[in-house]
Amino acid sequence: MRPTGKLHLGHLVGALRNWVALQETYRCYYFVADWHALTSHYADTGEIVESALDNAADWIAAGLDPERSTLFVQSLIPEHAELALLLGMITPIPWLERVPTYKEQIEQLAERDLSSFGFLGYPLLQTADVIIYNANVVPVGDDQVPHLELSREIVRRFNNFYGEVFTEPQALLTQVPRLPGLDNRKMSKSYGNTIDLSDDAVTVQKKVRQMYTDPKRVRADIPGTVEGNPVFLYHDAFNPDVDEVEDLKARYRLGTVGDVEVKTKLATAVNSMLDPMRERRAAALARPGYLREVLFEGSTSARAEAAATMERVRDAMKLRY
Repeated sequence: MRPTGKLHLGHLVGALRNWVALQETYRCYYFVADWHALTSHYADTGEIVESALDNAADWIAAGLDPERSTLFVQSLIPEHAELALLLGMITPIPWLERVPTYKEQIEQLAERDLSSFGFLGYPLLQTADVIIYNANVVPVGDDQVPHLELSREIVRRFNNFYGEVFTEPQALLTQVPRLPGLDNRKMSKSYGNTIDLSDDAVTVQKKVRQMYTDPKRVRADIPGTVEGNPVFLYHDAFNPDVDEVEDLKARYRLGTVGDVEVKTKLATAVNSMLDPMRERRAAALARPGYLREVLFEGSTSARAEAAATMERVRDAMKLRY
């Protein structure tokens, strides 16, 4: 994850829940992608380290266990940059220009100058992030499959030149619920339409009360639309009481329940889900230096493996003096 601000419910359903579950089956590597943050936030780096530590607190709060998974910081492993540079020597520029998100991001972030080599070349760094640990699988949503396919193409090209050095990583597809922001736009920190994982209970209640609902429903006795309604999308994602959710949907369609009740029950469900996370987050933050210790220990472990990979790479490329 790129440390560009607070983590929110979208990060939880889009990645963190899955990351926690994968610990049961796989040897997992999860890292603070601070170099990737620079691809779009290079002009303002003041909050990257603070965000990195804050994000790590949320990871642990969500259930990531430093004893079972390797948690580390990308920039503490210079071998990532070395491998990305070497991959850049063999990767045709048109391959990078055809990445689906390349032009999309330039259009969506028009207020930022993204005409940098770092932004064009971030798929090379992404590829290095994966293959330097000999990863078999990468958990991705459907929208990220083209990125991983590019990584696989780069691996094939490298292996064709220098021998079978790297494993082609496979996509471990995960179903990612599409959660809109509180205002029904794309969930984004820049829009201020998120519920953050570190929000307290009162803040969650206030934010839920402001949520967008069916705009045609000006009174509680008017039948409303459930499909695509952000309040009910959040109920489906965070309210474990299926019977309650189905009852609210039925009454909403009939016009026999008001938005206040629907939102109050949603806030209760979200806070119940976040409460144990708040406790784990507070416990992590109460230990001076704990988060840095976790990230430094994880980075030391990760770097040992990355260094071993780079020894193989130098041998394969005959860059041994």
